[in-house]
Amino acid sequence: MEKKIQYDYLVVAVGNQLKYEQIKGLPEAFNTPGVCSNYSPLYVNQTYECLKNFKKGNAIFTFPSTPIKCPGAPQKILYITEDYLRRTGKLNNARLIYNSSLGVIFGVKKYADALWKVVKSRPQIEVNLRRNLVEVIPSERKAIFQNLDKPEEFFTHDYEMLHVTPPQGPPTALKGDLSDPIGYLDLNKTTLQHTKYKNVFGLGDCANTPNSKSAAAVAAQSVVVFQNLLSVINGKEPKLVYDGYASCPLVTSNSTCILAEFDYNLQPLETFPMNQAMERRSMFYLKKDLVPFIYWNLMLKGYWNGPKTLRNIMHLGMG
Repeated sequence: MEKKIQYDYLVVAVGNQLKYEQIKGLPEAFNTPGVCSNYSPLYVNQTYECLKNFKKGNAIFTFPSTPIKCPGAPQKILYITEDYLRRTGKLNNARLIYNSSLGVIFGVKKYADALWKVVKSRPQIEVNLRRNLVEVIPSERKAIFQNLDKPEEFFTHDYEMLHVTPPQGPPTALKGDLSDPIGYLDLNKTTLQHTKYKNVFGLGDCANTPNSKSAAAVAAQSVVVFQNLLSVINGKEPKLVYDGYASCPLVTSNSTCILAEFDYNLQPLETFPMNQAMERRSMFYLKKDLVPFIYWNLMLKGYWNGPKTLRNIMHLGMG
């Protein structure tokens, strides 16, 4: 039932919508063996079942042709699977295929170079760029991909395991006066104020700001929205600036991680005074143990606005 609520000020943070149905054969294929996705609570438990039941053949991982939340996740499961199959003695009978719609393995060159080194060190991994999943045929265990540079060209792969990252987009309810032509919340990318309505702010995956959509971005955005909203309430112009900070902890095994941190310009914006493009055990335990603690105990309670202060301390005020 619809209900109208009057407001003086509005903060919009309605997230991204998963759109499995844009791929022919989904979501029905999730009811068949070998198909999984970490992006939905409905299907995430199937990922481990796929790993345990894997015998031999292709394990395929996808990245769609839309903006997505946590853009490092499609690669994380690739590397975790490779590591799991190695530790369980199944890797020699496996071919791991990462088909991404993107033209690069990662948007920030420093980390892309590091990830290519990871891929090249693991011969069972094959990376294909500009390939988009368009159909799943579960009765034949086949996945069909389109070449985005030659749309008339298609590739068909047999799969033993298929991990799907779904197309995503703004919630349908958001489309209208507050959205841009695509449907995302139309914001000034630095102040996070709506471009038309000065009493409206937004943050997170629903916004059209050109940052990587991640929890780390939301943490950094939250303090900007808070301070700028207070300024507007007090009759002042919003002054605090969001620099596009985002973070992708790229887990590369069950004990290593590359901690990617960067800004709007796709330049590294690293917290620690070390080369974070290296696979490190310390970054793995930060991701595994510290980040969940920060999320549940600090960020969701409004006590965490990202690592900017820590970064300045670590870099002696020059971060």
